[in-house]
Amino acid sequence: MTFLTEPSVVDSQRVRQAAGQARKLGLKLPTFSQLAHPESPSGRLWKDIASVGPDEPNPANLWRMHWYNSPDRRGRDLVPGHVVLPKAITGVDAKIVVMFGDRFPMIGAHKVLPAYAALIEQLVTGRFDPTEQKAVWPSTGNYCRGGVAVSRILGCRGVAVLPEGMSRERFEWLEKWVTDPSDIIRTPGTESNVKEIYDKCAELRKDDRNVILNQFSSFSNYLIHYECTGRAAEDVFKAFNAGGHHELAAFVSATGSSGTIAAGDFLKTQLGAKIAAVEAIECPTMLNNGYGEHNIQGIGDKHIPLIQNVMNQDFVIGVSDRATDQLNLLFGSAAGRSYLQQRRGLDPALVNAFDHIGISGFANILASIKLAKHMGYGPEQVIMTVATDSAALYGSERRQFESSHYAKGFDEVNAAEIFGACLLGAASDHVVELTEMGRRSVFNLGYYTWVEQQGVSVADFERRRSQSFWSDIQGSLHEWDQLTIEFNKASN
Repeated sequence: MTFLTEPSVVDSQRVRQAAGQARKLGLKLPTFSQLAHPESPSGRLWKDIASVGPDEPNPANLWRMHWYNSPDRRGRDLVPGHVVLPKAITGVDAKIVVMFGDRFPMIGAHKVLPAYAALIEQLVTGRFDPTEQKAVWPSTGNYCRGGVAVSRILGCRGVAVLPEGMSRERFEWLEKWVTDPSDIIRTPGTESNVKEIYDKCAELRKDDRNVILNQFSSFSNYLIHYECTGRAAEDVFKAFNAGGHHELAAFVSATGSSGTIAAGDFLKTQLGAKIAAVEAIECPTMLNNGYGEHNIQGIGDKHIPLIQNVMNQDFVIGVSDRATDQLNLLFGSAAGRSYLQQRRGLDPALVNAFDHIGISGFANILASIKLAKHMGYGPEQVIMTVATDSAALYGSERRQFESSHYAKGFDEVNAAEIFGACLLGAASDHVVELTEMGRRSVFNLGYYTWVEQQGVSVADFERRRSQSFWSDIQGSLHEWDQLTIEFNKASN
């Protein structure tokens, strides 16, 4: 496998072919910097795309792939969408701020952003011909949906590779967007079965017409989140901290592909935030070099992603999928919401904000609560985290969990039990502060996936220990922007 895609053209003929395709489709590609700093709401661009629906396979939606979309996902807000969770919900003094990923276009999840980055780096360097090749997207759900959406806009075949046990809503979306039903490839297992995805991609790679865009090893995933998600989180914090009385204590993120957690590197550099990586205790890979299976959909594990900057991370936090399933039911059911508003006295607008939070978002919230308790954070401290997608993707999971665990129906008594146990009563267990030795242990675990299984050289694997390696990737932004600008000129 290619270890690191450099920002340089390797095949000019392919670039010309791809530019010709873009010309035919009438599209221009936004640079990574333009997605990090989208035009102001009064900008001409927004007037041009306002009539395009956010869920249409339209080139205009490439320009909406950022954190600043308004609630209707058509316009632009000055501050990314988010909710500040009060002590009445979390039980801790620290403020927990959750950014909304469901404002991204087409898939209602921020995973469309790294999918775009992965395909663009191939396109503008001449490594991918959209007229002849298929883009293959290995994923546990949202990334492959983003990949299929971007592929369709760019006029190429997008192939989704994901576990057969993922939520029904993911497959329903894919069935509407793929070019051919055979472009949905179901692999054995569920969230934790990432190796099975890799095995299928190894088969597909034997055909030169298939280009594998692996989010777990694509450093564009790291770069786009460092630049876009990191800056968006900084803007949210600055807006919240307008009075200057708060400190950004930590950025908390489930690892998954380890793209989103790259925002932590940005926030550590800019604001001194600690970085906490989250995983399921049912599959304690970082916590205990362990294995297992869980249902926190969106954080596939049992391996350490190649793009995870382990040596810059400060905590590992484990949460249970039983708790995230319970919270999905609590905040997504009529009985649960009635309890929250009538018994707990929560503002209906605050309760409704949980429409924007899916299962992995609940995992991040629980981990944030655990971290606040473990560290004794006070009211001046802020923890920032992300809801990758929304509750809309997990209705089937919610109904299945309710029927399996509440045969007589879910009522307000059950809601009170979940609220007390999962939120107010959340323990600070399964929180590990990473020492240098702890970081090395997690880092070394990645050897078995990337060197032994995927063919990365030991030398390349080792390069990732140094922060200078990651700084070089961060510093490559301008080169990628310039290649995209040159591609757009060629497509005129």
